[in-house]
Amino acid sequence: MSVIAEVRSSVHRVPLVRPWGPNTTHIHLVVTRVITDDGRAGTGFSWAPNVGGRAAHTLLESDIRDAAIGLPAHPAVAYDRLWWHLHEAGRGGLTTIALAAVDLALWDLRAPAGLVESIGRRRDAVPVYGSGVNRHYGVDELVDQARRWVERGLTAVKIKVGLADLDEDVARVAAVRRVVGPGVRLMLDANQLWDLPRALHAIEAFRPHDPYWIEEPLPADDVQAYARLREGAPGVPIALGENTHTPWQFRDLLTAGACDILQPNVVRVGGVTPFLRIVDLARAFNVPVHPHLLPELSGQLACCLPLPAMVEDVEDASFAALGLLDTAAPPPVRIGADGLLRPGDGPGLGLRFDVDLLKSTRLDDDGGNS
Repeated sequence: MSVIAEVRSSVHRVPLVRPWGPNTTHIHLVVTRVITDDGRAGTGFSWAPNVGGRAAHTLLESDIRDAAIGLPAHPAVAYDRLWWHLHEAGRGGLTTIALAAVDLALWDLRAPAGLVESIGRRRDAVPVYGSGVNRHYGVDELVDQARRWVERGLTAVKIKVGLADLDEDVARVAAVRRVVGPGVRLMLDANQLWDLPRALHAIEAFRPHDPYWIEEPLPADDVQAYARLREGAPGVPIALGENTHTPWQFRDLLTAGACDILQPNVVRVGGVTPFLRIVDLARAFNVPVHPHLLPELSGQLACCLPLPAMVEDVEDASFAALGLLDTAAPPPVRIGADGLLRPGDGPGLGLRFDVDLLKSTRLDDDGGNS
């Protein structure tokens, strides 16, 4: 088996086409190349929308690089060794976000026929749901966004809730429900903004508008409160997991009966290797997995899941929409007018970043664009 000979990373500040609020106008992207002793190279990435991108890059360039060189170029073997090496700095969060870049690069190497075929294809296409970071939108702007999703052929949409005034939240949900109609699944995301009493009250207020799920209504780590919420608000599924980082944490959610739907983010959990372990756990509990964000990669993973899933496409925030991908290369996924995502047929992860854009967005050591 070949071994890792080199790990090289760069960090980039990429403007968002559609800012997620006054304080979130860009994302950080870390691009990592893993080179083996036999001359092969794979490309992976890490990602952070607001904070942590530069820290992940620093970790990759120091502790991870030093520990990775000489390891077998096998994703699971390397991941376990690297996670153990780093766990004293944190069992999840920054460490797993940084580790994802190496794991994804190794999967890029491991899948010459494509990621879907390497893992095991279970379906050829998966539904896409429109999503937006839109709590700061006025009602008219929110309704226009929902209308765009429906006009694209999407059969499910997700909006943000969690305003200070619950009546205003309910009015916005009602307005979106009217424009998308009764046949479209409508999901609501509170981004951990409520306590248990408010979450119980809000769910009852939203119930007439038929929410398909309520996402992260409570702080993500409060496992027992989630179990109590499910008991107190039957009939409205609870989705959770985008801010959960390790298979053990997901195990605790499942054994506590804390959620109906799991939403692991493939970067935040550390890459494809731990993502697949989480999927196996969820299957044992008959809980579906709907991957969080990153449709170019999540869409491929969703085609391999044992239970049906949807893929999240935040408006104008995919790698393609941000101009990060080389348009001369085959796309990793395609989203059709029927609202379905289909994976491409290229090798590896299928992600080929635009070299010119990476040059123009690269951060130098002082934090400015070089």
